[in-house]
Amino acid sequence: MSIRRLPEHLINRIAAGEVVERPASALKELVENAIDAGAERITIRLASGGLDRIEVIDDGCGMVPDEMALALERHATSKLPDERIEAVETLGFRGEALPSIASVARLTMESRVRGGDGWRRVVDNGRVEGEGPHAMPPGTSIRVENLFGRVPARRKFLRSPRSEYAAALDVVRRLAMAHPEIAFTLEHDGRRTLGLQGGEGREERVAALIDRALADNHVIVSLEREGLRLAGVASLPTFNRGVADHFYLFVNGRPVRDRLLVGAVRAAYADLLARDRHPVLALFLEVPPGEVDVNVHPAKTEVRFRDPALVRGMLVNGLRRALDDAGFRSAQRPDAASMGAWRTEPMAPPISPTPIGRTPIFDFVPGVQGNVDGEARAGLSNPAAWPAVSDATRTFHSAPAAGPIASAEGMPSLVPAARAEVAYQAPPEVAHFPLGVARGQVAKTYIVAEAEDGLVIVDQHAAHERLVLERMRRGLDGAGVASQALLLPVVVELDEPACDRLETRIGELREFGLELERFGPSAMLVRATPALLGNGDAEGLVRDLADDLAEADEALSLKERLDHVAATMACHGSVRAGRVLSVAEMNALLREMEVTPHSGQCNHGRPTWVKLAHGDIEKLFGRK
Repeated sequence: MSIRRLPEHLINRIAAGEVVERPASALKELVENAIDAGAERITIRLASGGLDRIEVIDDGCGMVPDEMALALERHATSKLPDERIEAVETLGFRGEALPSIASVARLTMESRVRGGDGWRRVVDNGRVEGEGPHAMPPGTSIRVENLFGRVPARRKFLRSPRSEYAAALDVVRRLAMAHPEIAFTLEHDGRRTLGLQGGEGREERVAALIDRALADNHVIVSLEREGLRLAGVASLPTFNRGVADHFYLFVNGRPVRDRLLVGAVRAAYADLLARDRHPVLALFLEVPPGEVDVNVHPAKTEVRFRDPALVRGMLVNGLRRALDDAGFRSAQRPDAASMGAWRTEPMAPPISPTPIGRTPIFDFVPGVQGNVDGEARAGLSNPAAWPAVSDATRTFHSAPAAGPIASAEGMPSLVPAARAEVAYQAPPEVAHFPLGVARGQVAKTYIVAEAEDGLVIVDQHAAHERLVLERMRRGLDGAGVASQALLLPVVVELDEPACDRLETRIGELREFGLELERFGPSAMLVRATPALLGNGDAEGLVRDLADDLAEADEALSLKERLDHVAATMACHGSVRAGRVLSVAEMNALLREMEVTPHSGQCNHGRPTWVKLAHGDIEKLFGRK
């Protein structure tokens, strides 16, 4: 077959295939043009997800008739002041969007500059159908109808109107997030679905577009380094999602989907989130135009950095610093299903009246078993005969019920299913501590504390796991983690590949206080363990470390591997669920949480504490 030149209309359709993949792609190009035109308000109207109609109206600088005709020619643009493409500072610059869209749809362009007359130009699938004066306010309006209507091979591959609308909405959200100074309005099939006022702060705009609850569960990211500037909003690790579609990344105001940036975000949250959970964030990176290449993808969704290591390190450090400053904060969203489980119990059947002062629930006196005699009753009614207890609140722990005891009338009385621990000293003031003061322990797993503004419930294992991990990190930054020699070395039998992996990391593990030796082809000898882990399960620890190294040894950097090792060790050395803690131990745990970074979530990303505000408690009892 001989070589031939392609006709102009076919060239335009091929270009459209690169730039206009679906209605959302065309919408993105039109909205970017409106932003580049200096618009302060942009109105978007869609019909059938953009399949039937896309209309973008702005109040930007507008165009004169000659410029409108030139804008519909390929590779004609006003956004490159000279031939230095590396100096691009606008969202669009290729000059392909409008002619590409006009070659596969009916495009109506209306525009007017301030102080001039309006003009209208209509192009139907590459052919100019008409033009002339048109009355309109200053700005530009572009309407795209019947996209791919005459290209059935492309039209049939488009998705349903609902799916196409979802993609278009995502495009508008990303562009609106990057430009909080612009007001956006989106209408779909005559119904307004998005309305944003201009002049908002970046945090308010991000929360409005992603999740209103993010406003109370985020950290501010801000870092400058070597001419680069990073800013944005990132969620607390405990405020996360099950899918990774809430990463919003921007480079010089341009929404991008860059593997380098996504990898940096994952590295920053590596030990703060479970592997199947993902953070919610919007990060804005400002880079000198000469340090980034935006001309690597027809749709301008990818970029290439001159110094990718600097960018990656900046994102990781910026996020980690912001998360470190969050301290013990944790996302406070009481689970709706759990809160809904609280219900008013049905009315109990009537029982025979009890004389005033003889309510059965108060017939129990601590330390008295069997039948309650008159002497015990006298002691109950005589405060002077009670056990010596300070005025401070008694602390209760879970314990098996002692069983019912019979009253004088033979009616069983209710015995409190807990034990009382005498508080010899008044507990500290609640107002002095963010996480409150310990009042008790539930199910030998959860610490209940009273704070000034509500009730705090702490998962003792998850909290202590995080505290141990942060201690190990501080030890690594200092003189290392102290080790504790075992009286008798422990032999751990593993398969040979697992022993090989551990043997190659013996030096790294020694920094954590874990001393290993190879003991034959399929065993490791444990001579010392980290001192802060106490008398833990050395064999279980070594087996878990071998599994972790098998999964991530090659994929992670040395720093990330060390973090994995520390997290595994911390899990083995933390206070387990089922252990009864004293009041002093519980308060010590709370105080350390208040001064430890990341203590709001465990090493797997789950929250370590939740708070039930006074208002929530009042709702449970119908007081509010």
